[in-house]
Amino acid sequence: MEQASDFLAESEALSALLKGRMEADWNRSTQFKNWTVNDVLVHLYFWNRAADQSLTDPDLFEPFIVEVLDEMQTSTMRAMENARVAERGTDLLNAWQSQYRVMAERWSRLDPKTRVKWAGPEMSVRSSITARQMETWAHGQAVYDAFGIEREPEDRIRNIVVLGVNTFGWSFKVHGFDVPEALPQVQLTAPSGAVWEFGESGNPNRIEGSALEFAQVVAQTRNIADTGLWVDGPVAAKWMESAQCFAGPPETPPQPGSRQVEKCT
Repeated sequence: MEQASDFLAESEALSALLKGRMEADWNRSTQFKNWTVNDVLVHLYFWNRAADQSLTDPDLFEPFIVEVLDEMQTSTMRAMENARVAERGTDLLNAWQSQYRVMAERWSRLDPKTRVKWAGPEMSVRSSITARQMETWAHGQAVYDAFGIEREPEDRIRNIVVLGVNTFGWSFKVHGFDVPEALPQVQLTAPSGAVWEFGESGNPNRIEGSALEFAQVVAQTRNIADTGLWVDGPVAAKWMESAQCFAGPPETPPQPGSRQVEKCT
């Protein structure tokens, strides 16, 4: 399953960025809700383990996820995750790295259509591992930004682009908007220069530009105003103003100019 290899590559890229970091780096706040770098990795490690358990031990996963969701009704996700993951800093990096490598190898051998349980409806393992890549890529962006590093995009972001396209209707529904009948025509240029197209030609609602910037918008790591995407038509504009390719309650995209590569001294 190619998506498992992409998840591994995404994780290894972030791992390389974090290798050898000092304690002050791990406690550095990011532009994402003031999460620290430790918070970001705790989040990725916790939910990677949960996704893997949904495959390896579904009977234990079901009561576990019920307990976690109940706990989040009276506490914050940050508090819940930090209480359940003891490692920090380099120890956390090592634990997360060992887990995602084993997970990627195991999931690479699966039939992509295999179904697993999750916090909401069941999903295919292809969708589940794609979500893990998206989370790694999106939360990793906050770390790259905090360290003042411009990340080099790779064509594996296609999985995130496809996830963004597939959650077109969800982006409207989760925010309480009526779901449009048709997906806008989307034409994006990949990091390699390839052109990726989605939707029916002739639709008056269109989005064109960088696949990287489209992925940033649907994963809410950048505001549409901070990209060079060309957006035409009311449906396309409404989508890009509230796009959300991840599950959970509605989230407001970052304000214009609030997420960017920091100038580190």
